[in-house]
Amino acid sequence: VGHCHPDIVKAAHEQNQLLNTNSRYLHDNLVDYAERLSKTLPEKLCIFYFLNSGSEANDLALRLARQYTEHEDVIVLDHAYHGHLTSLIDISPYKFRNLEGQKEWVHVAPVPDTYRGLYREDHENSVTAYADEVKNIIEHAHKRGRKIAAFFAESLPSVGGQIIPPAGYFQKVAEHVHKAGGVFIADEIQVGFGRVGKHFWAFQLQGEDFIPDIVTMGKPIGNGHPLACVATTKEIAEAFAATGVEYFNTFGGNPVSCAVGLAVLDVIEKEHLQAHATEVGNFLMKILKEQQIKHPIIGDVRGCGLFIGVDLIK
Repeated sequence: VGHCHPDIVKAAHEQNQLLNTNSRYLHDNLVDYAERLSKTLPEKLCIFYFLNSGSEANDLALRLARQYTEHEDVIVLDHAYHGHLTSLIDISPYKFRNLEGQKEWVHVAPVPDTYRGLYREDHENSVTAYADEVKNIIEHAHKRGRKIAAFFAESLPSVGGQIIPPAGYFQKVAEHVHKAGGVFIADEIQVGFGRVGKHFWAFQLQGEDFIPDIVTMGKPIGNGHPLACVATTKEIAEAFAATGVEYFNTFGGNPVSCAVGLAVLDVIEKEHLQAHATEVGNFLMKILKEQQIKHPIIGDVRGCGLFIGVDLIK
């Protein structure tokens, strides 16, 4: 919402003067913020865990998935990056290929890129073809006696090249993953909170009939303040709680962070930032496409709202 936004600075300052404590001490801000966030999401995503960073959120999402499914393996998209914790380097091909390599519980699916990928715009059904790659991975894993805990993907792959997955891809993937007893995790850390303009969450670009089992949030959620969140279903949260090992985070969900989170949502609404992302994004796409006609080096211009990629080619 902009550097040092006065509303955010004021919210943090005022709450800091009153009280800042860990979430073992109950505070209205925690509940008020969870309630406000819940209004932006599908109804079944109704349990919230607050943390300090996107990496923490993705790590918790992994734990939730494994506890709920009692499976271990994770399917990720090629070139993905999900954070800097050891657990997340393991599911980030962008990182692990330069480090210790791929773990046996990690499976890499081709990124659903219709410009450079395996199945392109001229393919008769790229959606099914890309989803079938995931199905094949699951079948191959099952033959080796492995079980899938989760399909873990950014709603719009960013490090992988600002990719816009074809609509319907997530639905088909979710079908295969659920059938295998796994869950679908949507990483909204870079692309959530209205960045795509027409929707508040990037996974909503896939259509109303698609709802992830777990959604992770970070980056814009606190406008630079260390804040993150995992939203999930009651069933997954109950399976996680059933271990008796409670989830506790000293700073996650503290009153100041929640005050900041609430202020961010206020500003997005008050300043019509979703409409702004649509308008400025459309303008930027238009002038980039005009450049594409002039310059052969611009192979592709793609994007949605203020999530835009320009693909340069030889």
